[in-house]
Amino acid sequence: MAASPSTARALNDRLALRLLQQEGPLTAGQLKQLTGLSRPTVADLVERLTAAGLIAVAGEAGEQRRGPNAKLYGIVADRAHLAALDVRTEGVTVVVSDLVGDVLAEAALPITGDAGTGPAVEQAVGLVERTVKEAGADRPHTVGIGAPGLIDPASGELRDSTGLPEWHRRLVAVLQERFPEARVSVENETNLAALAEQRDGAARDRDTFVLLWLGHGTGAAVILDGALRRGASGGTGEIGFLPVPGTSGLPSATDCAGGFHSLVGATAVARLAEEYGVAAEPGTEPAAGAVRAAVASSEPASPEARFLDTLADRIAVGVASVVALLDPGHVVLGGEIGQAGGEALAARVRDRLAAMSPLPADVRPSALGGGAVLRGALLTARDRAQEELFGVPGH
Repeated sequence: MAASPSTARALNDRLALRLLQQEGPLTAGQLKQLTGLSRPTVADLVERLTAAGLIAVAGEAGEQRRGPNAKLYGIVADRAHLAALDVRTEGVTVVVSDLVGDVLAEAALPITGDAGTGPAVEQAVGLVERTVKEAGADRPHTVGIGAPGLIDPASGELRDSTGLPEWHRRLVAVLQERFPEARVSVENETNLAALAEQRDGAARDRDTFVLLWLGHGTGAAVILDGALRRGASGGTGEIGFLPVPGTSGLPSATDCAGGFHSLVGATAVARLAEEYGVAAEPGTEPAAGAVRAAVASSEPASPEARFLDTLADRIAVGVASVVALLDPGHVVLGGEIGQAGGEALAARVRDRLAAMSPLPADVRPSALGGGAVLRGALLTARDRAQEELFGVPGH
């Protein structure tokens, strides 16, 4: 069934905008070549998108060329501003970008556990307001938030989780109140990290993989056939609760102590480093810092090498479980600890996995590390804003 003229125009416009997003400014001739559309059709869509305020002349292709075909057209980047937040138990980081994703301002603020819910929320919201202003924007069009915890698949809201600060849940509502015209959404931090690794990081060549987050918390994100899987209750990837050998007991419905988290969480890794006499550099986070120090100075049979070997033994237990269930073929070690371990830790896990599982799986270190959550939040905010703005022009 043939598309109606208005639908065809909308599809052509969106195709052109996506190309301008991916390639940067293009001439009408380049758009014709990349889209396969006729010259009159390209001229019409350029006129529509310009009238809609979505694209504008961004220069000329070369001094030797003259006439309409020499004009370079680019997306109007300041048509909308985006805010992305990485919310942690100990603070929040904010970036503000333009519509094409170029970062205009960034800031971070520690928020202590004894601040209280109301003051903590005000500190976080105030940071967003100041960063938006610093970026030269009046208000954000879209706000993407990454936070630990479960996201209710029905409501899209952060569920009440034991051990997480109450201000996390309150923050989303207050941001929506403070920016009533903005589209505010929240996503699990590990899921956002996986989306960022898929777009810009270690999984760019994969449409099926698992990201294992190794940091203060322990989690996993599952991408199958290019789609993020959240599960019936939003709990896909809660691998910290996975019962594993080598712990002192079993996890409970409210506490992951005794689960995989007890082996590879930051506290457990820091304790393991102490047992081997591996110290982090002063001023660095104990677990990730110890892993980084061990990678930098390990020699065969040294305490640092034995520490990495034991840590890899622990990580491989969880990775083997994931591989046995999902057969993803590819596992990314993310989070601060995964980034600190780099290829040295990933190679150790890969070797152990090959000995434990009949299913082949590559194990790679994160390419984005701790910054993956913020990058994922910004990418999803950009996608949502463009989905809305790019779907309209003149129809």
